[in-house]
Amino acid sequence: MVTSSLEERLRIMPAVVVTGARQTGKSTLVQELTPGDRRFLSLDDLDVVDAARRDPESLLDGGRPVTLDEVQREPQILHAVKRSIDRKRQPGRFLITGSANLLLMRQVSESLAGRASYLTLWPMTRREQHSLGRGGIWEELLETPREDWLDLVAAQPSVSQDWRALAHRGGFPLPALHLESDREREVWFDGYVRTYLERDLQDLSSISALPDFRRLMRAACLRMGQLVNQSEFGRDVSLPQPTVRRYLNLLETSYLLIRLPAYAVNRTKRLVKSPKIYWGDTGVALHLTQETEPRGAHLENLVIQDLLSWRDTRLDRTEIFYWRTAIGEEVDFVVETGERLLPIEVKATRRPRIRDTVHLRTFRTEYGNRAMPGLLLHSGDAVEWIAPDVLVAPWWKVM
Repeated sequence: MVTSSLEERLRIMPAVVVTGARQTGKSTLVQELTPGDRRFLSLDDLDVVDAARRDPESLLDGGRPVTLDEVQREPQILHAVKRSIDRKRQPGRFLITGSANLLLMRQVSESLAGRASYLTLWPMTRREQHSLGRGGIWEELLETPREDWLDLVAAQPSVSQDWRALAHRGGFPLPALHLESDREREVWFDGYVRTYLERDLQDLSSISALPDFRRLMRAACLRMGQLVNQSEFGRDVSLPQPTVRRYLNLLETSYLLIRLPAYAVNRTKRLVKSPKIYWGDTGVALHLTQETEPRGAHLENLVIQDLLSWRDTRLDRTEIFYWRTAIGEEVDFVVETGERLLPIEVKATRRPRIRDTVHLRTFRTEYGNRAMPGLLLHSGDAVEWIAPDVLVAPWWKVM
């Protein structure tokens, strides 16, 4: 899924920027895909950083396509990339990776607008961990007529799995695929967080009060799936609201925090507009909170990660929201693509009930023909139309 999307973008655009959190496999991906005639320059190498600062034009020159790895270490080199593209516009000239969202970094004044395609690499989905090279069947659900949904889902070859085990593993390749015990993963997650705080974070912004920042990280993990109230946040962690806003922005910039916007098209109901927060990786989140038993919010988090992995490989514009009214009616996720809306509810129960479909059906009534049938994901085995307009399906059949 990611590989084919990256190759297609390289055939079209002079620059492709692959971003995502540290350890998602960006460097491995671009090295495996790039042919031998492409120069590979890592800005983790201090000599390369020095050359990028002193004479970026010469560093990029040479006539061969260039891969620039971890460009957030020296984002000013993007100005030289822009000038090079403007002199010679050729598809696939630059393949750039970064462990931060370059479009959100204050230090980045050059977005390569019109010259680059952006692709986000999220932690591995469940299917990617099983060597299937893709995320969930979201594309198929969008393309399949409603009357064939049940057959589509039932035909998926997946076997029943415990979502709690997946939440503990997370999606970073090393702990997800190569570390076998909880103790080994705990050691890895501890090292990951320490490296982020003591090194990667400093590439984005100077943070002197690391204990405060780590306390806010833990608080954000405990609020997974909840609305963001920065004033409340500040009171709970004893930090001023501007500091909370800054720290949350830094977490989002480095792909550790997901801020999910509200679906804001108001028809007859007054809608809540504050974003909800999720975490970039459930394994890191559980490590930070030291929770031994994942909560229902962690299952929601696995679903949003899978949806984002699918969305960010598509060329067609797709947005993902949640929907909530002022009186508490809520749908966990709404996928908007074109004129269609796919509402999704997630329940960590093995036996979904008709009452679990109420908000999905309210949403469909509110948005009429734009709304597709509702999808209720659960942790059991049943695949059935629990209501005429709501299909219940195991999470492991869809993801």
